[in-house]
Amino acid sequence: MAKPVEITETVLRDAHQSLIATRMTTDEILPIVEKLDQIGYHSLEAWGGATFDACLRFLNEDPWERLRKIKDKAKNTPIQMLFRGQNILGYRHYADDVVEYFVQKSIANGVDILRIFDALNDPRNLECAINACKKEKGHVQATVCYTISPVHDIESFTKLAKQLEDMGADSICIKDMAGLLLPYTAYDLVKAMKATVKVPIQLHTHYTSGEASMVYLKAIEAGVDVIDCAMSPMAMGTSQPPTEPIVAALQGTPYDTGYDLDKLVEISEYFKPLREKYIESGLMNAKVMGVDVNTLKYQVPGGMLSNLVSQLKQQGREDAFDEVLKEVPRVREDLGYPPLVTPSSQIVGTQAVLNVLMGERYKMISKETKGIVRGEYGKCPVDIKPEIVEKIIGDEERITCRPADKIENELDKLTKECAEWIEQPEDVLSYALFGQVAVKFFEYRRAQKYKIDADLVDMENKTYPV
Repeated sequence: MAKPVEITETVLRDAHQSLIATRMTTDEILPIVEKLDQIGYHSLEAWGGATFDACLRFLNEDPWERLRKIKDKAKNTPIQMLFRGQNILGYRHYADDVVEYFVQKSIANGVDILRIFDALNDPRNLECAINACKKEKGHVQATVCYTISPVHDIESFTKLAKQLEDMGADSICIKDMAGLLLPYTAYDLVKAMKATVKVPIQLHTHYTSGEASMVYLKAIEAGVDVIDCAMSPMAMGTSQPPTEPIVAALQGTPYDTGYDLDKLVEISEYFKPLREKYIESGLMNAKVMGVDVNTLKYQVPGGMLSNLVSQLKQQGREDAFDEVLKEVPRVREDLGYPPLVTPSSQIVGTQAVLNVLMGERYKMISKETKGIVRGEYGKCPVDIKPEIVEKIIGDEERITCRPADKIENELDKLTKECAEWIEQPEDVLSYALFGQVAVKFFEYRRAQKYKIDADLVDMENKTYPV
């Protein structure tokens, strides 16, 4: 039976992650949060993913402070984050005590919904985060990463969804990070999942291949509960379908969102100058703005596409872009068909770049590629061929258990390592994930603090602020 569809707004997280490498600042975000909060969205995706890294590495911002400020202005709408299972928001697996503490602090600082995924769709890598989220009374949205390969089909995805529901998921997200879903496949997949699980189904996709709005309409007809959209100035290309046209398309139908289109247009006006600013700065590259049906062939997600452009630009080899795109699926096959989503997308993409730039496949091998082959990230969908294993790691031992079982608790050790920098309990988690990048931010923060304090000193009377 048809019913109203809800929307998760991604403009504060995935939209700018996909289009401008996550460079929107907290000062650019905060003025519009209250208006976004009045729409009645299912949730605002505002944290997690690459926002944490970008805050520390590029923006000299505290990601925890960003979360608290957004939460303070969004009084009515749940805040959602993207959480990479045992990877948290970093690029390796962390010990269970770090995962548990990160979940606890995320919820304490304002996150309501954790969308938890694993790059390899290995449920063992989701266990700890799911249990921690349940313990903290958060909403667990467990994720099925959609991809295309000889071993992925509707039956395998539906089976995984049921397994995640049994593990405690409050809802299931079909995460089509590369925009590979086609409309009628989306219909069949949503129908199959709705017939198999009782919890709500949410669909996330990207516009990269040009299919996304059609995908949403067919998924809505199949009974999907929630879809992810972005305000139009930050939509399409490698981002999500635009919010306003989807809302307009559903008006007067049984699927009507009930959102006020005039208010949405007003919000859209806020983001137009920001879009122009990022186009002029070069951060919004034309390569990520168009439709490329080759996405269906190369299976490269939006964030990965912008990363590849950036890597090649740094090497002065933008001319190699098409060659790298062709190498990506070959590397992916070699590594056992992992879905291409962080961190596996970066690992496969970087290795493809190395293979092309070195002029010889696997002449130079990244430590992360070796990690995938060793089993440090979990079980790949397909066993990696023995000749590839030998070429990449030789006769090194491989991990067959849940990778985190090999990692001893590390929170105490990390706390001691960064003790001199800690100004809030969350700082140890920033350090745990990003090490020296976090320390560099802590140094900046301290310098700024002393600079401000120095301005308050009355030099004539030598009095200091209390």
